[in-house]
Amino acid sequence: MSVVPSPLTLSETTAAVADERRRLADRAATLTEEQWRTPSLCPAWSVRDVIAHLTTTTRLSVPLLVREAIKARGSFDRMEINLAAARAQRYSTAELLEQLRQSADSTRRFPGSSPLDPLMDLVIHAQDIARPLQLSYSSPARVVTACLAHVAGNRFMGGPERAAGLHLISTDSPWTHGTGQPVHGPDLDLLLVLSGRPAGLAALSGPGVEVLRERLQPA
Repeated sequence: MSVVPSPLTLSETTAAVADERRRLADRAATLTEEQWRTPSLCPAWSVRDVIAHLTTTTRLSVPLLVREAIKARGSFDRMEINLAAARAQRYSTAELLEQLRQSADSTRRFPGSSPLDPLMDLVIHAQDIARPLQLSYSSPARVVTACLAHVAGNRFMGGPERAAGLHLISTDSPWTHGTGQPVHGPDLDLLLVLSGRPAGLAALSGPGVEVLRERLQPA
């Protein structure tokens, strides 16, 4: 059972994606080259790789995806890692930032994805960058809640598997999800945990936290 307060409309989602791209580009523009080389919360990616990945969303085509999937031997994760690494090496910092800004108003997205997927990607990856650098960065509360609700039901992201048997309760919005052992925490940290990032665990409380911690252990 879930309580999802005022879901975003399509127009609100589109506007939020544009805002997130511009804000993240502006924030990333203040980083030093050393910070751009810092490992992100994504084990295979530096901060630079994350930004490069975010520039691919509006630039992918089905033929390109087919070619890259073949190169990656059918592994979606390996394909994304390869695409980001190639762009990170090919383009300068200034070019990557300009590409992210140029894509702000585009509604193109990964084939087969939903309108909320690029927004979710931006909100989560912004934290992949900010937290290792110990930077304060946040997205609008309603946007974070919408992304949290999306990930909780997204099997591709692994949200339902991580949340199974738990009652997730937001401490900063009316959002709740599931039944079972309670877990309390801010929407942003719940979002990180449901998307597979242990960095969000420290802000959570309740008997279900240890269940989540175990589920986030490397296989």
